Amino acid sequence: MKSIKKVAIYLIVMSFQFSFISLETNIFAARRELSRGKHAMVASQHPLASRIGADVMKRGGNAVDAAIAVALALAVVYPEAGNLGGGGFMLIRFKDGRTTAIDYREMAPAKASRNIFIDDKGELIKGEGSSTVGYRAAGVPGTPAGLEMAFQKYGSKKLSWKELVEPAKKLAADGYVLTARLANLFKSYKETLSKYPESNRIFLNEGKFYEEGDTLKQPELAKTLERMQKSGAKEFYTGETARLIAEDMKANNGLITLEDLKNYQAKERVPVRGTYRGYEIISMPSPSSGGIVLLETLNILEKYDLRAMQSNSSQKYHVVTEALRRSFADRAEFMGDADFVPVPAAELIDKKYAEKRALTIDLTKASKSTDIGAGQIVGKEPMETTHFTVVDAEGNCVTNTYTINDLYGSRVTAKGTGVLLNDEMDDFAARPGTPNMFGLIQGERNAVAPKKRPLSAMTPTIVLRKDGSLWFAVGARGGPRIITAVMQTIINMIDHDMNFQQAIDAPRLHHQWFPDEILYEPFGMSPDTRIALEKLGHKFAEKPGYVASATGIAIEEKTGVRLGAIDARSDGEAVGY
Repeated sequence: MKSIKKVAIYLIVMSFQFSFISLETNIFAARRELSRGKHAMVASQHPLASRIGADVMKRGGNAVDAAIAVALALAVVYPEAGNLGGGGFMLIRFKDGRTTAIDYREMAPAKASRNIFIDDKGELIKGEGSSTVGYRAAGVPGTPAGLEMAFQKYGSKKLSWKELVEPAKKLAADGYVLTARLANLFKSYKETLSKYPESNRIFLNEGKFYEEGDTLKQPELAKTLERMQKSGAKEFYTGETARLIAEDMKANNGLITLEDLKNYQAKERVPVRGTYRGYEIISMPSPSSGGIVLLETLNILEKYDLRAMQSNSSQKYHVVTEALRRSFADRAEFMGDADFVPVPAAELIDKKYAEKRALTIDLTKASKSTDIGAGQIVGKEPMETTHFTVVDAEGNCVTNTYTINDLYGSRVTAKGTGVLLNDEMDDFAARPGTPNMFGLIQGERNAVAPKKRPLSAMTPTIVLRKDGSLWFAVGARGGPRIITAVMQTIINMIDHDMNFQQAIDAPRLHHQWFPDEILYEPFGMSPDTRIALEKLGHKFAEKPGYVASATGIAIEEKTGVRLGAIDARSDGEAVGY
């Protein structure tokens, strides 16, 4: 009898290691309902911005027009990430199937140099003067230029630039009512926001603090928007706004000059494309690492039957972690601004390369990141962003991620402008091989250089059905976790047959090579699953944390109804009609 019990105990233990038992089902009840719109939809992280975008399309504008109005509105009502003083990426798919990508990523000022954030002892500078906070942390903003490029090339021309700027200007001038979340968020960043007079005055009310229900007015930002409304984005780069930014930079030992602003240019790029189980995936190219890391990870995972493993099993989590470990190792070694360094994008997203990477995965034990380096290539990718997606009545789709990097960026608001500036210089490898604020190891190809664009994890992505029609578009906020959030949303849709809201709400995990640990979500993994993964040798972060926040729109197959989804992990609203 005792021997039978011993055998039973042994089998249970071994089942954790080899059978990957999970007590959770593969279907999750969505915590929000999908928003439905017969004609058009906007999904963003603030209700006011989404309503403005929907109104633009009701008035005859297309998805690009709506995206511009949404982005400008978020700069007012979502100041921790929406911006004029940052940058990002816009991915567009037109109703006829054409695609394009607009890169309006920030650019390093001309005064920037490889070791600008290293002190005399060879250590990274901390606090003021560092790559994470203060005037020197800011790269040259790209948002106004990117939005204007999109308007000029792809706007409907049924609405003027002035009409698209007007709602944001009005919100800044008249104010909007603060939610409890935003009022409390201001307070939580008081230590650093208070160091900069304009930020202290605007967002902290001179230390008196705002409360839920108070109205926040931003008259300086309203004037900046009014100047842009009259003269276009060039005003931000060569007009009164540029002068104010440059003067404030000079007075505070910043790097950005009038010449830097004058020389900034948004760039149109060709999206990266791949397939996953026959579905086409379209995403961002360099200087975003998002699309390349996403496609490489999906290519590796394509070698495994994730459907059979079920969505929340330890077996599935094991192979997802191992795939991410390898693709993030390649990110560190091979990726940077392709205008400055060779980035072997075609090789990294090649399925034969993924096969070689998959061969190094052992299904019975975890790899050690110290043993996993970059793959062999023959020949020659912020914590807080905000993402929104728009689909218009004709079927044009815009999915856009933009950021000022950390929440409230550099914490600096340029005097007289109301413009909160980014801290994107930290997205460079300030010292190659040393982790940035997100713990990401970055390589020599992403070293600081004048006029170079820092590597990004932003991953606005479009997925097509096998007949070539638009299925869904998705992106996320959350630094390097963006890539894993988008990837897991895709496999939830394709491998696990979830509806779009379920796919976005389902529990996620994250691994980025270093630190060598799995970030897991609160209540997102059963104890048995974690035990099974630990028995394989996986290490877990000391505390759980949410793996980004996704936002997107799907198209219902039989009806064409637009389905808007906002992640239950964050705020926002999808508005359709």
